[in-house]
Amino acid sequence: MAEVIAHSLFTDFDIDLFKGGKHYKLYEKFGSHIMTLDGVEGTYFAVWAPSAKMVSVVGDFNFWIEGEHKLNVRWDASGIWEGFIPNVGKGSTYKYKIQSHHNDIKTEKADPYARRCEHPPNTASIVWDPEYKWNDKDWMSSRKSHNAIDAPYSVYEVHLGSWKKHVEEGRYLSYVELAEELVSYVKDMNFTHVEFMPIMEFPYDPSWGYQLTGYFAPTSRFGYPEEFKLMVDTFHQNGIGVILDWVPSHFPEDAHGLGFFDGTHLYEHPDKRKGYHPDWKSLIFNYGRNEVKSFLISNALFWLEEYHADGLRVDAVASMLFLDYSRDDGEWEPNQFGGRENLEAIAFLKEMNEAVYASYPDVQTIAEESTSFPMVSRPTFLGGLGFGMKWMMGWMHDTLQYFSKEPIYRKYHQNDLTFSMTYAFTENFMLPLSHDEVVYGKHSILGRMPGDEWQRFSNLRLLYSYMFTHPGTKLLFQGAEFGQGEEWNFQESLDWHLLQYKVHKGVQELVKDLNKFYRNEPALHQKQFSAEGFEWIDYNDAENSVLVYIRKGIKEKDDVIVICNMTPVSLDNYRIGLPRKGRLKEVFNSDLKKYNGTGQYRNKISASEKKKWQFREQSLEIAIPPLGMVAFKYVK
Repeated sequence: MAEVIAHSLFTDFDIDLFKGGKHYKLYEKFGSHIMTLDGVEGTYFAVWAPSAKMVSVVGDFNFWIEGEHKLNVRWDASGIWEGFIPNVGKGSTYKYKIQSHHNDIKTEKADPYARRCEHPPNTASIVWDPEYKWNDKDWMSSRKSHNAIDAPYSVYEVHLGSWKKHVEEGRYLSYVELAEELVSYVKDMNFTHVEFMPIMEFPYDPSWGYQLTGYFAPTSRFGYPEEFKLMVDTFHQNGIGVILDWVPSHFPEDAHGLGFFDGTHLYEHPDKRKGYHPDWKSLIFNYGRNEVKSFLISNALFWLEEYHADGLRVDAVASMLFLDYSRDDGEWEPNQFGGRENLEAIAFLKEMNEAVYASYPDVQTIAEESTSFPMVSRPTFLGGLGFGMKWMMGWMHDTLQYFSKEPIYRKYHQNDLTFSMTYAFTENFMLPLSHDEVVYGKHSILGRMPGDEWQRFSNLRLLYSYMFTHPGTKLLFQGAEFGQGEEWNFQESLDWHLLQYKVHKGVQELVKDLNKFYRNEPALHQKQFSAEGFEWIDYNDAENSVLVYIRKGIKEKDDVIVICNMTPVSLDNYRIGLPRKGRLKEVFNSDLKKYNGTGQYRNKISASEKKKWQFREQSLEIAIPPLGMVAFKYVK
């Protein structure tokens, strides 16, 4: 058996950066790296285990025998163990066997920096070099315009394991198959971006990927790392951006994972009041430890660099920001100033966003944050957290609550819809109808709609039409775009057979056209994060449950006037005030026959009248379909 040869990829500068929490490319140093040393092929291994008194690499190349390949500890007190093992190459499986100074505890851990992991339930790491030649140069050189805050940004959220399955073989679609089928579908639906629920390796399917163990490895459930790159590449070649869910908020206690890594609380905070999530029965990173910060920020940048991701949606930010998150009195300790904010986590999030935008100014970070914490999507130099966008959870909650009510009661709840505009521009908001809204007894989005079949589907089309004309970027979870009837089940494919029915096909056609409408109308995206891009015409007609508003672009000619009728009663001669004189043309109608609507309430090009209405000099009578949205533009 060949001995471990002393070798290092670390310079003194690397060590200083690592200890200082400022090394953002640790993946180039840690983990397993195939290389040739003095003419001998093999693999270099490096792992951080400062409380270890012995670390050995065990694997299929030494029959998993402890002590056969002992790594060398660095002399500089960095806690790094490393060494080169000859004749170990691509495809070899391995773990680190760590004997701790702490009561001689022994742990057997997967490599935190492994580029590939075994297919669960197996848990070993795999020596891998995912070589791939990218073909997305055109996208990468122009993606700044696609990811800009004034660009249309419509996201299709996907859980790869349940989007569609291979029926005959009863299995997941592979990355390669998804590169063909999913890319084609997202493109046909006119979404600008796709977002994957976590694809980093995870052991437990019911966690949906939110309990990570392989931070640098795409899950092996769907194929090889280079095949995941192929899928991302294919999206890019078709003009579609790729957002990855990223989970720096917690990690599971699985024996092979990061928890109690070297016999001590290495990655997790040692105080359970800061280091343990009671809700998720998982561990919380020690954000105040420099080496842990370097690990996490390196991980964020890794997916942007190595896998050409166009953005990161950061999960459970609220749980990171507050020490008392989901904790009762006495179960948390205030910060040094007596407050409930987690100052170390806040500092980490700011540093992460600064690092991301410094290296990749043409991507976006998106916070899933459910509280009123201020300035989440404002630059750090202004005191913000530095995210590009934030999920608008209040809009989501209020809107779904409103649409779940029988229309006869909606006149008493007009404020549920209008309230969002009082804070809509305090952040760069994304409007989410995500996976969290279609599980655990909440029903599908369609399942929340009241009334008979006609009313339910009309309500759903109206909800989406309102969503796509409300300020902010958009996100729809898989299945919502065609009116999935059942709650999402991560173990099963979406109910694609429903598309044989006109009611479902009509919803799908509507979403496809709403995406096109959002893309093609500058007024719907140019000022989507600015109060200058929105103006009420009337929000007071609660009796008819009607909203009338203007979406504004840079040029006045691009203005879009939107009218939503939230009841099943048609309004045949409904007068609206207008911002100026001119002729108006109907440019969108959610009640068209192609959407399985009635098709009976269309508006011809009409000139405004000099009749004061709603405090405006000009007005016009229009027809508004029941449970419908119509939109107009001025024409010459």
